[in-house]
Amino acid sequence: MKISEILKIPVMKNAKLIAGHNGKDREVFSVNMMDAPDIIDFLKPNELLVTTAFHLKDNPNDLLALIKNMADQQCAGLAIKMKRFLEEIPEACLKYANEKNFPIIELPIEVTLGEVVNQTLSYILDKRTNELLNAIEIHQQFTNHILRGKGLVSLLENLANLIGCPILLLDQHFRMIASSSSVTSSLPEIEEMYTDGFRFFLQPSSYTCFSIISSKRTVSVFPIYTHESNSGCLIVFDAIPFHNPSLVLTIEQATNVISFELMKKNALKQHKRKVQNEFFINFTDGAFQSKEEIVIKAKEFKIRNDQSYFCAAGKLDERKKSLTFTQFHKENERIFEFMEKEADAFPNPVHFFVKGNIGILLFPIQKSWLELHSSIMPFLKELQAKIRSRFQRTVSFGIGSLCQQFLDVKKGYKEALEVLEEEQYSGNQEFIQIHKKKDIYTLLKMIPKEELIDFYEQILTNLSDPADSEKQALLQTLFLFLENHCHISETAKKLFVHRNTVIYRLEKCEELIGKSLKDPEATISLRLAFRIKNLLQL
Repeated sequence: MKISEILKIPVMKNAKLIAGHNGKDREVFSVNMMDAPDIIDFLKPNELLVTTAFHLKDNPNDLLALIKNMADQQCAGLAIKMKRFLEEIPEACLKYANEKNFPIIELPIEVTLGEVVNQTLSYILDKRTNELLNAIEIHQQFTNHILRGKGLVSLLENLANLIGCPILLLDQHFRMIASSSSVTSSLPEIEEMYTDGFRFFLQPSSYTCFSIISSKRTVSVFPIYTHESNSGCLIVFDAIPFHNPSLVLTIEQATNVISFELMKKNALKQHKRKVQNEFFINFTDGAFQSKEEIVIKAKEFKIRNDQSYFCAAGKLDERKKSLTFTQFHKENERIFEFMEKEADAFPNPVHFFVKGNIGILLFPIQKSWLELHSSIMPFLKELQAKIRSRFQRTVSFGIGSLCQQFLDVKKGYKEALEVLEEEQYSGNQEFIQIHKKKDIYTLLKMIPKEELIDFYEQILTNLSDPADSEKQALLQTLFLFLENHCHISETAKKLFVHRNTVIYRLEKCEELIGKSLKDPEATISLRLAFRIKNLLQL
């Protein structure tokens, strides 16, 4: 309740605002009545003090100190019953109150302070009660709106009409989910709100206002929270004043209903995603009995078999900072969710799947395989840049060869995974590598798996201990040494170590495998062993 409204209640009929006229819009949350020297210690912001100035009757000059302290504490104002103990207010007090826009009210002699306090509090409580009842009514209205299935767009339109401002709803990545029809003219301004700095405007359980530089237009931001903490925000294209609780409550009720609607949609999306992932996992693992069964089930997810595809497998690059299992899972989930939403913006519908810690993007080809370089590669590069900027993580992609139909995607996925793991094993990061057919792999696939494993264990058995970090370092050094045509300097560059370290490691490898790396037959056997390792994912 404002000072100007308080002056209109019956008990304040003959009261006068004698100073701080420009502060009559100050909000009054409560009223305090007290006559004590240490009264300032008991006052709160937005509190109106009603007093007879009894404690100031012997020293009226102390009134200036009281007014200064009240102004500093953001009190609403001071109401003094004149002619009781204080004949007049010093000119210095009136001058300071006018400078600080601090309201001073002169109460008439005929009213008691008890009447002033009781009637003022009664009006404040009545107003708060009406605001709460209105908030409950609006909440019920918005809830019924959603329950009838009218959706978020209609809800935002309703809210925009109630408050008279355009409304925009953004997700946690600051992409537009929905908006009122009146926000169309403001779309060029929205791009400025997609910067990384925008997220710092969101504070828990509060809202804030800021201005868009280009248009100098003020917007108000209301965070939306679900079980996943921040789930986005509601943008109101106007300044929503903090001292207008009725308007603030109306918008906050809308954000509460929106949060429940988003949770419902998220639950449905999670279920759909789980079913899609299970289908893709079963497909790539060969769990289906026939090709016809695969084609029929693929149709359920709008995947056509008579369509060409490129399959890209993405994986987060390793980071120095170790994470717990839960932290690692949540980070992957957040980034994969971001990748999925980015895929929605691709010109052609992209199918997204998750298999363990691998994100799979299935790109349909409309015209020719040249789309790989004209649209798919630029999209993946832009996606890498966005993930690096937003999450401070890097991601790498392996791309399989062109799949003439969906049934060939199983092979395309394995090719993408193969090239992805091969490049990451070599220590490369944030790459996009296309699979190239290798004759050696074709030959190895013709050999029974058991014999390949026997050969691998015979050659690298003393180096292939996953639990031994030292042996793993030796194994990686040996692999890069062979891949770089036995050039020690090039190997050292790839490993970011001194060439003497490489020499030492290679000598250790010779000791463990019992063969000289200068022996051509030994290096051929080692190269084959590493190819078998990649092929069988040993």
